[in-house]
Amino acid sequence: MDVELHNFIKVWTLAITSFCYCFYVSARLVPKGMLRLISLLPIFFLFLILPLNLSSFHLSGPTAFFLAWLASFKLLLFCFDQGPLSPPPPSVFHFISIASLPIKTKRNPIQNKALPPQSSSSGYAKSILLAVKVLLLAVLFHSYNYKQHLHKNLILAMYCVHTYLELEIVLAISAIPARAIFGFEIEPQFNEPYLATSLQDFWGHRWNLMVTSILRPTVYHPIRRISTHIVRPRWISLPAVIAVFVVSGLMHELIYYYITRVYPTWEVTWFFILQGVAVAIEVVAKKVTPVNWKLPPVVSGPLALGFVAVSGFWLFFPQLLRNRVDEKAIGEYFMLVDFIKNHVLPFPSN
Repeated sequence: MDVELHNFIKVWTLAITSFCYCFYVSARLVPKGMLRLISLLPIFFLFLILPLNLSSFHLSGPTAFFLAWLASFKLLLFCFDQGPLSPPPPSVFHFISIASLPIKTKRNPIQNKALPPQSSSSGYAKSILLAVKVLLLAVLFHSYNYKQHLHKNLILAMYCVHTYLELEIVLAISAIPARAIFGFEIEPQFNEPYLATSLQDFWGHRWNLMVTSILRPTVYHPIRRISTHIVRPRWISLPAVIAVFVVSGLMHELIYYYITRVYPTWEVTWFFILQGVAVAIEVVAKKVTPVNWKLPPVVSGPLALGFVAVSGFWLFFPQLLRNRVDEKAIGEYFMLVDFIKNHVLPFPSN
């Protein structure tokens, strides 16, 4: 653990230094466009190799997600004066926070001031809900001690819940420094995906909204503009939807490689391609189906969640299970518990 923490500090020291270069050199001395893109090519390469210095699931996975995916896509938009880093924030610390963390600050602060402030009871309810999710995740980890007595399908269902809970908690914790230090008003990363009423609602408006917000300007909008010259206006969104899911699948393959150090089997890419095709079919069905024929949300919601879960059992989890990533993650959790007991909690008095 000591070696891994040392490597983690070294990786993020290099990453922060790279963001300083982007802020002080590329943003101020290099004009937007291809010249700025060329000036950042070494940074893109560095962000691809930095996660290889980490081996633990809970450090290599988030680091790969933050640097190799989110930060790289944000910097790609920044090259052309777009995205959350354009115009550049007023200070390097703001720039580093927005570039490195999975956060999206709310726009139009003047308009936001005109709106009624969020009630303290609503914020308190969200805090309570997050605490419940943390407790539920701890219960799941404890339940893994009895895996040998549980049916494999039940274990897979537990992994689905685990994936959602851990991802939401990790992203929420990652956003705390930016909110506490700089007072950023940050948009939520998740919007209770278990309440989704359709696949389009699940992937577009509820699940991992940070990824959704970064894929729209980098993939969806450019492909949609290209499609206007090829596809009839009514269907120009369909190629863009498929392209978004293909790119998401490829980026998940990259993160799987950092976690497993095994060459891609392309199952997770096919998982996202399947989701993209299903979302495209859903979009077409909504356009051609009369309103009175549409399924009520109480039916379409569980069907959508069931489709995501079943296809996840089939394509999303197998590579992780074959390489025992689940066992590695569970083992790291118990190592963390032992570390806290031995080094953080006070020793019992004699």
